[in-house]
Amino acid sequence: MSDELFAGLRQAVIDGDPAAALALAERSLADGVSPLDAIDKGLVPGLSYVGEQFGLGELFLPDMMLAARAMQKAMSVLEPELARLATERKVLGHVIMGTVKGDIHEIGKNLVGMMLSTSGFEVHDLGVDVAPERFIEAAQEHGANLIGVSALLTTTMAGQRTVVEAVKAAGLAGQVKVIVGGAPASAAWAAEIGADGYSEDAMGAVALARQLVS
Repeated sequence: MSDELFAGLRQAVIDGDPAAALALAERSLADGVSPLDAIDKGLVPGLSYVGEQFGLGELFLPDMMLAARAMQKAMSVLEPELARLATERKVLGHVIMGTVKGDIHEIGKNLVGMMLSTSGFEVHDLGVDVAPERFIEAAQEHGANLIGVSALLTTTMAGQRTVVEAVKAAGLAGQVKVIVGGAPASAAWAAEIGADGYSEDAMGAVALARQLVS
């Protein structure tokens, strides 16, 4: 019965069906299924599949957004139960996310944050138009391993360099890794500004984050 539930949760995320995801999450708790299992064996594989298909060009941004929405709906039921049971997933690392100062684009950042969160990272999203010093403050406050800096415009991507420089100035280089992303960014750009890595999509960001904290 649990396997059937896990398969249903996985499919609800793949289909981008929030109502089904919510109903199955509620049913899993009613049936005594561990909320941790529902997440790790149902929701995460579904979102991972969508991410893989997105990377292959078989699915597109709206599909990713619908899958993330379905995942969030199920998590709204499962997370309170996790807290009640004081069951903690193993945290792979602490990530600060944000879009650079002067840039208000966040769809890509939000997808990366969701993928990292469901993959076992604790994500603190600072939102958009984030000043370099705010990234540093948050990294120090949360003991972050990683800072993820997004930029969608060529006119704001220089802000990623500023964040890298701020990390170095704060004496956090090596201790806190910086990864960059967004339409104008590239592996060459990351190397030029001294960032620790670049990813062009959410699944790649998860793999990169795992590599950097391992």
